[in-house]
Amino acid sequence: MTADTDDTPLIALLEDDPTQSAWLQRILQPAGFDCRAFDNGNDLLATLRTSDIFQLLLLDWELPGISGMEVLRWVRANVPSNPPVIFVTSRTLESDLVEGLDAGANDYICKPCRPAELLARIRAQLRPQHSHASQNASFRLGEFSVDTIARHIELRGEIIRMTPKEFELAALFLRHPWRLFSRDDLSALIWNREIPSTSRTLDTHLSNIRKKLQLGPASGALLSASYALGYRLELLDEQKPTTTP
Repeated sequence: MTADTDDTPLIALLEDDPTQSAWLQRILQPAGFDCRAFDNGNDLLATLRTSDIFQLLLLDWELPGISGMEVLRWVRANVPSNPPVIFVTSRTLESDLVEGLDAGANDYICKPCRPAELLARIRAQLRPQHSHASQNASFRLGEFSVDTIARHIELRGEIIRMTPKEFELAALFLRHPWRLFSRDDLSALIWNREIPSTSRTLDTHLSNIRKKLQLGPASGALLSASYALGYRLELLDEQKPTTTP
């Protein structure tokens, strides 16, 4: 199946289990994604060698012949557009997931995956990188309102008192729900430097924004963490950031 319009994201799905592949396609296509399925890595690589057409790759890890990890490494070395890659895998060991992210994967989701979460993570990776002006625009997410001019965040209309770095960190997560940020990502984006793993600076700021923003069921958002993998803001209800005037 090919995309009907240039606006329809085309996703490559690499999955050797026909039942799992069909189930994933039934999730993706009604959600507005065009999907081209492959049951082995060599066929996907053959397509990628002749055309750089996919906006995102969904890869199973364990496959007969060439593995999903080998496909990822080839893509990162050879595909000019550098499309986002998400592993959909039965591997749950943290060491495996770290290996995948270090090799260039943008995200991972463990089987069996929840359809709404899978779609949210795909949208997070496909969300366009807006202009500088748009990135600095104020926006809302659920019960949170982020004012980038006054540099404050409101929860249900109440201004939350935050330090400058707490505001920047919280605004980053709220603008990019479901996106996985490593410790190195956060250090570079917020502090513009590497923060040693022995430092408690990042952990303290993350703890503070959890408490101040009341991240949990009551606010509709959770800040999940795995020390080796990173951090992401998970939404309990389907919602997207919306820009405010």
